[in-house]
Amino acid sequence: MKNFEIERKYLVHTPPKNLAAFPCHEIEQGYLCTEPVVRIRRQDEEYWLTYKSRGLMVREEYNLPLTKESYLHLRSKTDGCLISKRRYRIPCGPYTIELDVFSSPENGLLLAEVEFPTEKEALSFQAPDWFGEDVTNSPRYHNSVMSQSAVSQNPSSF
Repeated sequence: MKNFEIERKYLVHTPPKNLAAFPCHEIEQGYLCTEPVVRIRRQDEEYWLTYKSRGLMVREEYNLPLTKESYLHLRSKTDGCLISKRRYRIPCGPYTIELDVFSSPENGLLLAEVEFPTEKEALSFQAPDWFGEDVTNSPRYHNSVMSQSAVSQNPSSF
């Protein structure tokens, strides 16, 4: 359970060449509500119900465990598209980059997220060279928004 999430988010056009060397998780998630965000998630064989408040770089967040049966029951009640992605965990100094490679709804989209313990650290973070545009302040790259949007097959047009 966590109270606040402080993170920055970046588009990625070319991931590291050794991506397969990093640990990864298969994630599926859907949204029961988008204002406030109430999300269900399967990460490998773990299941979660998450509440997130409004916000861009800093948001309140609470995670509660679910059983597989509860997840499957709630899955049929989600609005919009289910999101499917592979999340790679890449060390970066004292931080961990979570690189999401989407297969649905925005096939091929690559987003990197980095979480921080303080806003000061988030604001002073120097992104690696392979990061693209900082989209932290763009709500359209929130997964909850992507699940509700009519999406194309071209990630650059989103």
